[in-house]
Amino acid sequence: MIVPMAVPMDDTMGDSPKHFCGIVAMSSNADVKYDIKKALRVIQHRGQEATGIAIHDGNSIKYVRRMGLVHEVLIGPEYDAMGGNIGIGHVRYSTTGTSCAQDCQPIVVTTNVGDAAIGHNGDLVNAAKLRTKLQNYGWAFLTNTDSEIIIRMLATELTQNSDPIKAIRTVMRNLDGAYALVFMVGKRVFGARDPLGLRPLCIGKLENGYSIASESAVFDILQGDFVRDVAPGEIVEITPSGFTSHQATTHPHTAHCMFEWVYFARPDSIIDGREVYDVRKKLGQTLAREQPVIADVVIPVPDSGRANALGYAQESGIMYEEGLMKNRYVERTFILPDQSKREEGVSLKLNPIRSTIVDKRVVVVDDSIVRGTTLRKIVQMLRHAGAKEVHVRIGCPPIIAPCYYGVDMKTRDYFIAAGRTFDEIAELIGADSVGYTSVKGLRDSLDLSEQDLCMACLTAEYPTCVPGERMRFQKTLI
Repeated sequence: MIVPMAVPMDDTMGDSPKHFCGIVAMSSNADVKYDIKKALRVIQHRGQEATGIAIHDGNSIKYVRRMGLVHEVLIGPEYDAMGGNIGIGHVRYSTTGTSCAQDCQPIVVTTNVGDAAIGHNGDLVNAAKLRTKLQNYGWAFLTNTDSEIIIRMLATELTQNSDPIKAIRTVMRNLDGAYALVFMVGKRVFGARDPLGLRPLCIGKLENGYSIASESAVFDILQGDFVRDVAPGEIVEITPSGFTSHQATTHPHTAHCMFEWVYFARPDSIIDGREVYDVRKKLGQTLAREQPVIADVVIPVPDSGRANALGYAQESGIMYEEGLMKNRYVERTFILPDQSKREEGVSLKLNPIRSTIVDKRVVVVDDSIVRGTTLRKIVQMLRHAGAKEVHVRIGCPPIIAPCYYGVDMKTRDYFIAAGRTFDEIAELIGADSVGYTSVKGLRDSLDLSEQDLCMACLTAEYPTCVPGERMRFQKTLI
C-alpha cells in the first residue's frame, strides 16, 4: 500500500456553513485514474482540506491520500504508478475526526473477500454507540471518523457473509444519520445512500463505463450523461456495462438537506430532480417579494449569492450589477485563528467596485449567513466605498440550530440569528436593514413539502432521533 504523507494546509473563512465532503466511484473498460482526478476537481468545492483516490489494480487496492487540493495531492510518482479499471475518490472537509493526514479518505482495509475501501459524505448520529460496540468486539481504531466505523462494520459483516450486497445492507440498517457512500469490495464497486436521502448521490454513464458521484456536474464535465439519483436507502453496484439496484432500507418520508440547493452544490448540478441554479434564482425572486426595499442597485456576494441576487433583481425591477470583485488567487484562509486575521482575509478576497456603489442605495444579496463576521466586513467596505444605504438580503431563512448530519455548525452560540430580531441583526452587522427568505418561501422555491426536507437548522426539528432535540412531527422533547 502507498503510505500517506502529511502536507500542511490552512483553512478558509466565510459566513456560510462549511462544506461536507465529495465522493466519486467509477467502473470502466479503461483506466479510471485520470477521470477520477477530473471528477474530484469538479466537486472540489465540497471539501478543500484533503484529497484521496483508491484504485484496484487487479490484485489489490492502491491508494494516495493526504492533505491538500486535488491538483496538489494527485501528482507525482505514487499517483503516476497507479492504474486500474475501478476506483473511488474523496475530497474532505472535516466535520468529525480531525484535520490531519490520518483521517483522509478513502479508508482501505483487508477483509476475508479481499481489500475494501470506503469514501463517505455525512455524519452519523449514533457513531459513539457503534464505535463502543465494535471496540467490545476487539476492533482498534486508527481515526476518529465515522467513516472508519462504517468500513469496520462492513469488514465484520463480510466475515459472516461474503456477499457484499447483504453485508452493506446489514451495515446500513444499523446506521443512524446522514451518509452517501462509495465502496470497493474486492473487484466490485458500490454506492449507497441513507434512507432519508440527506446526502446527495447520483449515477452517470460515461464513454467507457459508469460512475457514481455526489453531484451530476461530474458527468457533464466528463462528457457523460446523468442517469438518475441514487434513491434514499438504495445500494447501487456499477460495472462497465451498467448498474444494478438493491433496496436496503425504506422510510415513509425523505429529508433532503435544503443546504444542498441553498449553498453546497454547484449551480450546474441537478439534485433530486431540481437544478440548483434554478432553485437559487427562485429563492431570490421569493426574497424580493417577501423582503422588498427601495434601492438603486442589487449586488451579489460572489460567488454564492449571484443567482439569488439575479432573481431578486428580476423580481424587484432594481438594476443588477457586480459590486464586489473576488480575488481568486489569494491563499486559502478558511476559519483563521482570530477575528483580525479573518477580517484581513475578507479584505484580501473581496474589493468593492466603486462606480457601482458610490452614492447608491445598495441591496447586497448572499445565500446564507451563520456568524455574520464576513457580512459585517462587507457592509463596512460598501459604506467606505460611498454607499448611501446598505440593505442585506439572505436567500436562506435564519439559521438557529445545530446540524448533526455533516455541516460544521455544532453549537447554538455560533449563530447570529439565534434569539435576535432582524433589526438586531442589522445593527450587529452595520446594515440599514436585513431580510431573509421565509421557511415557507424556501419550501415553495424547492417545490418540496416540509415532510421531505431536512430544515433542522432552521426549525430545530430533526429528521432522526437526536438526544435532547425535538424530532420532526413530535410534540415533546425526547
